[in-house]
Amino acid sequence: MNRDEAKQILLLYRPGTADADDPEVAAALALAKDDPELSRWLAEHNARQTALREKFRQIPVLAGLREQIVSEQAAKTKAASLRGRLVGVAAVAAILVSLLMLAYTFLPRGGGPMANTLGNYKSQMTAAAQGAYSMNLLSSDAGKIQAYLAGAQAPSDYVLPAGMQNVAMTGCAVESWQTSKATMICFRAAKTLPHGQFGDVWLFVVDRSAVKDVPNLATPQLDKVNGMMTAAWTQGGKLYLLGTMGEESDIKKFL
Repeated sequence: MNRDEAKQILLLYRPGTADADDPEVAAALALAKDDPELSRWLAEHNARQTALREKFRQIPVLAGLREQIVSEQAAKTKAASLRGRLVGVAAVAAILVSLLMLAYTFLPRGGGPMANTLGNYKSQMTAAAQGAYSMNLLSSDAGKIQAYLAGAQAPSDYVLPAGMQNVAMTGCAVESWQTSKATMICFRAAKTLPHGQFGDVWLFVVDRSAVKDVPNLATPQLDKVNGMMTAAWTQGGKLYLLGTMGEESDIKKFL
């Protein structure tokens, strides 16, 4: 350690305090004992520190300052605690609202388990397509998709409508309906998809017997559900549900 380095360390030194216990400060003080110039500098530094300390001690303390500081600190602590409770209440409220929205979507208006009807099936599947679902398999290979669905014991022996034969697949997922499994296949009709979106056309396939009282739908039944245009039909013991955003003309080109 040289003289300039010692001065940089001793600039923070306050005489009569525990600063001298610091190893670097102790080394700088030891150097000052053997260096006359540094010793004089240190004496002047100590004198300034002592004078400043004395000046600070002479400043009168305002009446009630201590009580004001304590009360202000208590008020800040209480406000922070209140903000924390409000954030917690807001989070709980948001969760409750989400649960109510889910209940409104998936439960019949009279409450209880969702009734096994075609209308409720359409509502649940279209809500799944528009929600933050996760794909079980990301692939454009139709063979791999069918193999995965077969292994998952979901409907895999489906027949694509003529208008979907050349639409690119992006993957598949397995959805639950009552006690059965429904296949969801995602397609990309547009050139690009928004970030995080797996498809813009969805095909759901479930055993016809899984949905109660499904009529014979040889001709696709067009219907708008949850803001999505859908087409439902029956074929080969399966119930098909095709959905996309748009109007009748947008979905008819896929049939």
